[in-house]
Amino acid sequence: MRRRFTIKGKDPLFLFGVVYLVLLVLVAIVGPALRNSFVRPQGQSEFISTYDPVGVPHLPAGGKYMLGTDEQGRDVVTRLAAGARISLTVGFVVEIVAMVVGVTVGVLAVFSPKWFSMVLMRFTDGMFAFPDILLAVLIIGTIPSASLARFPLGKLLPVIVALSVTAWPSIARLVKGQVASLKDREFVVGAKASGASTFYIVTRHILPQLTGVLLAVGMIDIAGTILAESTLSFLGIGVQAPEPSWGSMINNANQDLNSYPMAIIWPCLTLSLTIFALNFVGDGLRAAFDPKSK
Repeated sequence: MRRRFTIKGKDPLFLFGVVYLVLLVLVAIVGPALRNSFVRPQGQSEFISTYDPVGVPHLPAGGKYMLGTDEQGRDVVTRLAAGARISLTVGFVVEIVAMVVGVTVGVLAVFSPKWFSMVLMRFTDGMFAFPDILLAVLIIGTIPSASLARFPLGKLLPVIVALSVTAWPSIARLVKGQVASLKDREFVVGAKASGASTFYIVTRHILPQLTGVLLAVGMIDIAGTILAESTLSFLGIGVQAPEPSWGSMINNANQDLNSYPMAIIWPCLTLSLTIFALNFVGDGLRAAFDPKSK
């Protein structure tokens, strides 16, 4: 028994979210390289427009530099595209880690011995006692970032670890409730009667029932993770310079807000549209997998 995926009618917000996210992923993948070849000065083969200035600071939007340049003369379009790559990478990696940990904890809390289930859920509940951003700040402060540079995503690992730790408890609580409501359903009882193992029941009968819920929650959680990463970068403790982040771009533009008020619009607009798009897709998936939620 599996829940069907059906979208009745054309939800314009869902469609907008899907189209925007597809375009954002494409821009994040190929945007920096394309812009680098377009704005690179002649004779500078090692020029990287994400980090190197292409003109004088705070050029207005238009012409070769479609959205102008920032406070150091770097191309704003390139920085936004590179920032999208960082935000999407952090968002999706954190959500994958949180899903794996949260689903495992939620399932174990239902099918493990009562004393172990109690320990798991009390620990999970204890994680909610700490504000997410403050806990992330504490974790980042205790991670020696210099020693992580040799690993894949080394510069992003402190932020990924910190946000993963704060993301899994809500998923664990959700999965525990869903699994507890499903384990006494007829198809699960029938599988038990036929001699199926707990692992088989969980992987073949229960988890497929949660696909829609987890997809919807995952999209919304990615939006929250991207917003948290931007917040940390805005505070100066997230993604470190010269790596571009929408949060650090907003912080830099905020320092020159009185003189160049337009500079803050582009990263704020990009971040806002991304958050809205992820939430629109998440709401659309939730409605599609669970028509009762409409």
